[in-house]
Amino acid sequence: MRLISLALLCTLLIGCGSETTTSTVTTSVQPEKTYKWKLVTTWPKNFPGLGLAPENFAKNVERMSNGRLKIKVYGAGQMVPALEVFDAVSQGTAEVGHGAAYYWKGKVPAGVFFTAVPFGLNAQEMNAWLHYGGGLELWRELYEPFNLIPFAGGNTGVQMAGWFNREIKSMDDIRGLKMRIPGLGGEVISRAGGIAVNIPGGELYTSMQTGVIDATEWVGPYNDLAFGLHQVAKYYYYPGWHEPGPTLELIINKQAYASLPADLQAIVEVAARAANQDMLDEYTARNNAALVELVENHGVQVKKLPDDVIAELQRLSVEVVEQVAVVNPLSRRIADSLKEFAKQSKSYHAISEEAFYNAREK
Repeated sequence: MRLISLALLCTLLIGCGSETTTSTVTTSVQPEKTYKWKLVTTWPKNFPGLGLAPENFAKNVERMSNGRLKIKVYGAGQMVPALEVFDAVSQGTAEVGHGAAYYWKGKVPAGVFFTAVPFGLNAQEMNAWLHYGGGLELWRELYEPFNLIPFAGGNTGVQMAGWFNREIKSMDDIRGLKMRIPGLGGEVISRAGGIAVNIPGGELYTSMQTGVIDATEWVGPYNDLAFGLHQVAKYYYYPGWHEPGPTLELIINKQAYASLPADLQAIVEVAARAANQDMLDEYTARNNAALVELVENHGVQVKKLPDDVIAELQRLSVEVVEQVAVVNPLSRRIADSLKEFAKQSKSYHAISEEAFYNAREK
């Protein structure tokens, strides 16, 4: 009887152990929650460079998360108009947006500082200021009231001054000029007597062709060739004084981001950093070949803006930047942070980047 009782006890204990093990295994294989987001952009769907950055971001997020976070990308006009991306993400209509902060200057005047400052930081310096100079923290403070978390989402490098249907020989040629140019650059053109307008990239060709505008800046040879702007303008001017280091943005709805577990938040952050650097790499490579094609195959006249015009535009830029800086205390802090970082960068780059370029040319 003792042997029978012992056997029954062992059987009972084994059964309990087996049940516990089964329960543990069942819990460990429960499927993880998946998330589906919408991403709206200010660019035409799959537009080279600008439009591919959000596509690459979405693909990398899905791949790194093993499909737990899927992001569907909508080009300009497919879900919301190009210049309504900010509001769509702020309100939660879409979880993510890709565009440029200076498009929202009517809502957030100081946002222009996070795209480009005329005669300001280049791409390398902008990335450094944002990620190691306190810029990103200021950017997030600025967007916090709008329920948005911004990330750097790309950079095209120094742009071209733009396409013109009149030759620029002096500041007199700027007066009365109708030019598509957003952000602080547009404010400078207006102060110089021109007429600055802000229209989406998809409308530039027709606007130039029909004479709605006399000039337009877009990006540089790579994108300008894709839009066919050489077909509707006579002169291609440099340097891109207005956008020396234009940063694009990935903006994420605050509640949507908070709903993600920590590992998916990290994946989003890393994918944004990758998209930011990848775009700069691509433009640095592709602008070279595109410029050759524009000049050699299409006969484009590439011209440098006169030195006195550049000097006057620079003088006006200082005034415009200060005008935005005094809007409120946060704008002042952002402008001062940029100014101090630019001062430090200029001093070091005079004996590094600039010195090397000059040496290489000899």
